[in-house]
Amino acid sequence: MHLDPPTSPYAESLLVHFRRVEFLKQEALRLPSLGLNQRQLCDLELLLSRAFYPLCGFMNQDDYHCVLEKMRLADGTVWPMPIVLDVEAAMADQLAPGRQLALNDQEGFLLAVLTVSETWKADKRAEALSVFGTDDPAAHPGVQRLFSETRDWYVGGRLEGLHLPQHYDFPELRLSPSETHRFFAQRGWRNVAGFQTNQPLHCAHKEMVLRAAREAGASLFIQPVVGHLRPGDLDHFTMVSCYQEFIKAFPRNMAHLGLIPLARRQAGPREALWEAVVRKNYGCNHFMVADDHGDPVTHDSEQRFYPLGAAQDLVRGLETETGVRMIPLKPVAYVEDKAQYVVKEEISADMTVKDISSSELRRRLEFDLEIPDWFSLPGVVAELKKAYPPRHSQGFSVLLTGLSGSGKSTLAKVLFVKFMAMRHRPVTLLDGDIVRRNLSSELTFSREHRNLNVQRIGFVASEITKNRGIAICAPIAPYEQSRRIARDMICQYGGYIEVYMSAPLETCELRDRKGLYAKARAGLVTGVTGVDDPYEPPTNPELTIDTTELTPNEAAQEVLLYLEEQGYVR
Repeated sequence: MHLDPPTSPYAESLLVHFRRVEFLKQEALRLPSLGLNQRQLCDLELLLSRAFYPLCGFMNQDDYHCVLEKMRLADGTVWPMPIVLDVEAAMADQLAPGRQLALNDQEGFLLAVLTVSETWKADKRAEALSVFGTDDPAAHPGVQRLFSETRDWYVGGRLEGLHLPQHYDFPELRLSPSETHRFFAQRGWRNVAGFQTNQPLHCAHKEMVLRAAREAGASLFIQPVVGHLRPGDLDHFTMVSCYQEFIKAFPRNMAHLGLIPLARRQAGPREALWEAVVRKNYGCNHFMVADDHGDPVTHDSEQRFYPLGAAQDLVRGLETETGVRMIPLKPVAYVEDKAQYVVKEEISADMTVKDISSSELRRRLEFDLEIPDWFSLPGVVAELKKAYPPRHSQGFSVLLTGLSGSGKSTLAKVLFVKFMAMRHRPVTLLDGDIVRRNLSSELTFSREHRNLNVQRIGFVASEITKNRGIAICAPIAPYEQSRRIARDMICQYGGYIEVYMSAPLETCELRDRKGLYAKARAGLVTGVTGVDDPYEPPTNPELTIDTTELTPNEAAQEVLLYLEEQGYVR
């Protein structure tokens, strides 16, 4: 096992002495190395800083299986989340027990050395069922990430840290567990309630956490998550700016703001218990838990993946062992008659309740509509408006997908001219053939490479969108998976309009300007979409256009009308 001895206090970090650093740097020149992804970097940072105390490295099999089965480490300590280092099979083959592995950031900078204790092939279905309660990737985003983003082999071992990952943003808020312990002691805070969030906070959140903290007689440590964005998340510069405005609304010496680089799993009750244990390591003896804590389903929905209250029950049931008291967050709502927030369970039928959902808030921001003071603090709204300008000022991407000959390239050229004539945003045309020549010339037409080609287009389009430009993309993009990834990359920065060019294969073959279909039918080429390679129609495109009977200008008019209706052009 990779645990501190039972007598160890909340020890300092796993960073080694500077003389050991120089030795490890020289050793690392001869070691196999692994560049960590963002999720792994978050885990490594919290291991090295001791936020994941008592772990001293990535879990071995005994701890891993005990965590899955019992939410405990092999020695019985409560710990509900597997913390493992996933690698490719080729890397696992190099890592015999006792071998060392250099762990680098995404720029190749050496952060730590792992002394391997063992490697094993993951049973991802068993892990998904234990951690998330399902092995269906369509039902739970955590399962989808486990199956698609996590590699198949796990490595356990003890860590020696040389450096924490470097952060140049908000260094004053990135407090380590030892620093928060010291900070609370200096302020005389004996009871501290931790509150974790990953969403903008508004007046209802202020009321909830204030009520909860006062009932517990505790000071507040508000610790938002940064470092591992999910699709739909705001950039953390906007988020932290919102939190800095939010914290100003609390009485002096009652609340403090910090950041935690935690890679969320969205594992419901397990997630809540995990966060409670981590908060204990930061010096909190209370933790605020919502009734739907860690649920992957959006708060705008009435449905939940996990039973309401299950997270609170789990954390409460293990208070004695963890040393963390669970504080339930009681939902509140704004009652117009009283002009104040009231706990929902105390609201009667004759009261007039007002609310603004997160989707409605974003709509109001994008259409430059009023956001009332009872809903959010003016400083928070001002920060959000910087991230969500009115749609007519946002960037957006149009992805035209369909068979070769369906009219994608022609429509893309017409749209390019129309947008250029508007002269209010820079416009970039990413036609399929242009991208293949300049961005993906080394790729084949295998399924893997076609997906990679679309992902590259999505990345370029997301950067254009982020910088308030227009990207017109016209690849075949035959597979739903890569189109979804492109959508996720782009939507966090602005508009995404998927246009399915649904002209039937017969029409496309009649056009066949490149002679592609004729060559495929003659057996001269293979892997032609629509002939011997499948095309997966979009499941929910913003527009569907069949150009069999439409002229290019008529098809362009349909796109422009949609963009006008949605507020992207005026």
